[in-house]
Amino acid sequence: RRPRRRPGPALARRPRCALGVAGLERTPLSGGPAGRTALGAGSGARLPPSPTAGEPLQRERLAGAECGLVRQVSAEVAKWVRVNRRPRKRKRKETEEVLEKLLPDQLVLLLEHLLEQRTMNPRTLQRLERTYHLSEQDAEVRHRWCELVVKHKYTEAYRNVERFLQEDQAMGIYLYGELMVSEDARQQHLARRCFELSKEQMDRSSAEVVAEMLY
Repeated sequence: RRPRRRPGPALARRPRCALGVAGLERTPLSGGPAGRTALGAGSGARLPPSPTAGEPLQRERLAGAECGLVRQVSAEVAKWVRVNRRPRKRKRKETEEVLEKLLPDQLVLLLEHLLEQRTMNPRTLQRLERTYHLSEQDAEVRHRWCELVVKHKYTEAYRNVERFLQEDQAMGIYLYGELMVSEDARQQHLARRCFELSKEQMDRSSAEVVAEMLY
């Protein structure tokens, strides 16, 4: 019968992911005014203080959290693509997509992905707005939402575009260009009307740029 091998130093080490997790704390490198290490009171060895010792692990955790948020957005994009492809009249009962709540930065990423879709039907856009209350989000989110509205000529939400052009003039310049490039008479009329209402409040250089696009 073979004797049991004792685990060597390499096998006895904690896994890297366990550091700083579930109450496992690292032993401080220095302690007390004398700055002695955890090697023992009789040891004269000193180590310099290491205030940044936990930074690499903290950065790793933050990066992991960001990856998780991005993966969540990717899953939501796939759900919306499926929702958009479903016919108006279903032949059989299908399970409804369960949509997750998203942070503002995630909503920006979601909308940017959806802007890459060639077509989105009005039913999908209506549900998208109602699910995330897009017209009540911050300017970055509303800007992407307005781009989506303009691209797919979703007339039910043109009021959101008008509001954005009048209340967020600094970010609205690009949107004026989108409205004119579309070559849609209703969108071009909307752009000119909003400009006439807000040009007095715009700074001179921005007003000149928009005027060149519109006329």
